[in-house]
Amino acid sequence: MEKLYLIRHCKAAGQAAEAELTMEGFAQAQELADFLMDHGIEKIVCSPFLRAIQSIQPLAQRLHVEIEIKNRLAERVLSSRDLPDWLDHLRNSFHDLDKCLPGGESSRAAMQRIRSVVDELRTADHKCIAAVTHGNLMSLLLKHVDNRFGFEQWQSLSNPDIYCLSEFDAEPKLQRIWTSKEI
Repeated sequence: MEKLYLIRHCKAAGQAAEAELTMEGFAQAQELADFLMDHGIEKIVCSPFLRAIQSIQPLAQRLHVEIEIKNRLAERVLSSRDLPDWLDHLRNSFHDLDKCLPGGESSRAAMQRIRSVVDELRTADHKCIAAVTHGNLMSLLLKHVDNRFGFEQWQSLSNPDIYCLSEFDAEPKLQRIWTSKEI
């Protein structure tokens, strides 16, 4: 693999695994397909969450590429409990990678989970791969590549968003290639 496009899903109607894209999200998915159409993508892997699948379906259909579901690309669960102050807990999870809330996954465990997907893809026969996931999980991989990536950068992610990861054998190169557009 020479390039990995990390894609955050388009705008969705909720956080549940079965939450669909909003009308704006469906329009964003078409825009995402337009944007990525000429990037040489040969393989698509995706979170099992409906909003992620719906975000990449237009591109997959245009490219005649099957979407391969990878459960390890599912969003990180911060806690199984309702947390009124969840944003504070999320902020802290970027500093204390090992903190694990009840029923949740630590940042380090989630980071290792998405890294295992990237390591697996690096051995693929495809040169250019798209991986569709969620904001928190994606930001933890970005933090692994560039430790300066943290809570503030997570907050600045858009729906959708795209980072290109390349040059895996040397110092990995990370570049944000998506610019938010109002639809």
